[in-house]
Amino acid sequence: MKKYEDLLEDAYAQVPAKLSSGERFEIPKLESFSEGNKTIVRNFGPAVDALRRKRDEVMKFLSKELAVPASIDADRLILQRKFFGDLINKKFEDYANSYVVCKQCKKPDTHIQELGHGMRNVVCEACGAVNPVK
Repeated sequence: MKKYEDLLEDAYAQVPAKLSSGERFEIPKLESFSEGNKTIVRNFGPAVDALRRKRDEVMKFLSKELAVPASIDADRLILQRKFFGDLINKKFEDYANSYVVCKQCKKPDTHIQELGHGMRNVVCEACGAVNPVK
């Protein structure tokens, strides 16, 4: 008969390795596929909701960065050109790092404050930092 410690070791050996980085917030990965000359991001709505931002703002950013017309259809983003998923995810991460994650404490607990005349700030709800954005 095995000892308790040996059984525990066997049980730990069967548990899969941790899949997440341990951080409370991870930037979601966008799932995209090509359909003709278009690229469709199927999980755009839930991914943007996780960032707590407006879908139109994120669509406008991606459209500008990728230099392609875009539209939203329910929870999907439709880009009018073929793209690889890596490029779309890179631009989405750029958006999150510029407009969501706090520059001081690196937490995603932020909101965008409109100042007027096209000026906006990212205000951190965790540490109180205020950073201007373009």
